Amino acid sequence: MKSTALIKFVTAAGLSAAIGFAQAGAVDALKKFNNDADGISGSFSQTVKSKKKTQTTHGTFQILRPGLFKWEYTKPYKQTIVGDGKTIWLYDVDLAQVTKSSQNQAIGDSPAAILSNKTALDSSYTLKEDGSASGVDYVLATPKKNNAGYQYIRIGFKGDTLAAMQLKDSFGNETTINFNNLNTKPKLSRSSFKFTPPKGVDVLSN
Repeated sequence: MKSTALIKFVTAAGLSAAIGFAQAGAVDALKKFNNDADGISGSFSQTVKSKKKTQTTHGTFQILRPGLFKWEYTKPYKQTIVGDGKTIWLYDVDLAQVTKSSQNQAIGDSPAAILSNKTALDSSYTLKEDGSASGVDYVLATPKKNNAGYQYIRIGFKGDTLAAMQLKDSFGNETTINFNNLNTKPKLSRSSFKFTPPKGVDVLSN
């Protein structure tokens, strides 16, 4: 369940975490990023609420377009998810296990597709302004396909900085992500997104 939740988070956060400014409204900021931004880095906290429990995790992330990303969970457990353009690698330190899957199949029409395909924003989502709360302006991204796996995604900006994302999946689980220390011009290289399974771990394929 932990690995499934992490993959869902990464594909969802791919849309939101890759946004750094909202000067002319949240929708305009999202579209501007989709056209202009090449990468982003920062830290995050994530809270997932299901019918049975609530869990909060913390970590850092890096994104480099087209299609490269790395999410490192540091608390309360250590896991790393790397997308190298072809394969998504999920390394669970506690289990000493690596799971790999096809990146195209894993992200599908998810928000992460926006990282590698600039047409995904308009082709997969309907966007509209969605009000303000506690100084944060929101844009609502609604999937155009019924089988997208998400009921909606809300992306919030405070001033010109991404502040939060809210996601509700098709099972009713709610995820809230708060972002900090964002850098919309990180110095990243493609080699930073190469992943080699550590010696002695089990490698599984999906």
